[in-house]
Amino acid sequence: MASLTIINARAVIGGAVRKCNLKVVDGKIKGIMPPGDTYGKTFDARENLILPGFIDIHTHGANGVDFNHAEAKDVRGVRDFFASQGTTTFLPAIMTDTEENMLRSILSVVQAKNTLKCSQIYGIHLEGPFLDAAYKGAMPEELLQPCSYPLFKRLQDASGGQIRLITLSPELEGAAELTKRLSMEGVRVSLGHSGADYETAVRCIEAGAISATHTFNAMKPLHHHAPAITTAVLESDGYCEAICDGKHLHPAVFRLLLKTKGLGRVIAVTDSMMAAGMREGIYKLGNNNVVVRGGEAKIMGTDVHAGSILTTIQALRNMMEFTGLPVEKIVPLLTENPARMLGIFHRKGSLDVGKDADMVMLDDKYRVLATFSEGELLYQAGK
Repeated sequence: MASLTIINARAVIGGAVRKCNLKVVDGKIKGIMPPGDTYGKTFDARENLILPGFIDIHTHGANGVDFNHAEAKDVRGVRDFFASQGTTTFLPAIMTDTEENMLRSILSVVQAKNTLKCSQIYGIHLEGPFLDAAYKGAMPEELLQPCSYPLFKRLQDASGGQIRLITLSPELEGAAELTKRLSMEGVRVSLGHSGADYETAVRCIEAGAISATHTFNAMKPLHHHAPAITTAVLESDGYCEAICDGKHLHPAVFRLLLKTKGLGRVIAVTDSMMAAGMREGIYKLGNNNVVVRGGEAKIMGTDVHAGSILTTIQALRNMMEFTGLPVEKIVPLLTENPARMLGIFHRKGSLDVGKDADMVMLDDKYRVLATFSEGELLYQAGK
C-alpha cells in the first residue's frame, strides 16, 4: 500500500486556506490532518500553497506539439510540460480535419492515454467538424461538415468511447437532435463557432448542451434587438469557457462574464497551441501556419486568433490580477468547475478525502514548485 504525507501545507480546502498535512494512500487523499501528524513517506511543502491540480478541457497542444499531428510519444511529452504548469488532467482538442487525419490523431491520443500510469488524459475534446463556416476562426472551411451522427460514431468507435466533449454550432441543420443524442450517450456538448440566433441556441441548450466554447470568441455578439447565441449561453445555467490571456477577452469583459454567470459557471481554458512554452516564430495549428508575436498567435497574413500560448498557471495569475480575488476564490475555475462539467467531480477538482491526489504546489509568487497526479510526483522545480 503506497503512502505519502504532504506535511506543512497551506492547502485550499472548502474555499479557504488551511494549514494541514495531507495523507495520500494508493493515489487517493485519505486524510486531512492537523500539522504534526504524519503517515508513511513524507514530502515537506514548507508552508507553500497546495491547490487541486488544474484541469484544462480545451488545448490543442504545447511545447512544440500539435495534437492534430502528434504521435503518442509526443502527447506524452506534452503531459510532462503541462505538469510543469500545474495541469494534472487535460483533454487534447482535435480540431476539424479530414476524417482520416482526425482518426489518426484520435488514435495517437488514445495510445498515449493507455500507456500513461496516471489519468492525466481524461479523454478527447472534438472541436468540429460540425461548425458554421461564417464563424470558423482557425478551422479549415473546406473541411467543415453538416451534422452527422454516423461520422461522429465512426470517430467515437475508433476512440473506444474517449470523445468526452464536442463543440458544434447550433445553427446547423440537425444540431439540436444531435445534441440530444450525444448528451444521452454521456458526451458533453459545447456550443461554439456560431452565429446562431437566440432561439436556435436555446433549442440546443434545452436539448442538453452544457457549455459554451471560448465564450465571446468566434461567436456572434449580442445586440439589444438581436440577443443571439451569446445571450443564450450567458442567460443559461450552463458553463462558459473563457480564454484568460488578456488577448482574447479584455479583463473587463472577463469580469462581466463572472458577474453574469457567477464563479461557479465559468471554466478557464488555455486553447493553447503548439507554441505554448516556445519562442516567438511560425508554427502550425492543424492545417494553418500561425505567427506568434507579442504574446498572440494569429493565422499568417490575417488578424484571426489561432488558439493561444497561454498556460494554466499563467491563467490563474491573470484571473487574480483581472479580478483582485484571492487564489482560493478563483482557483475553482481551473479545478472544480471543469470537473463538475465533465461529471468527474467525485474524483477530481478539489482536495477532499476519497478523491484522486492531484495537487499543485505554488510559491508566494504563484509559480509551480511541484505537481502530483494521483500521488505520483510528476514535476518538481529544479529537478
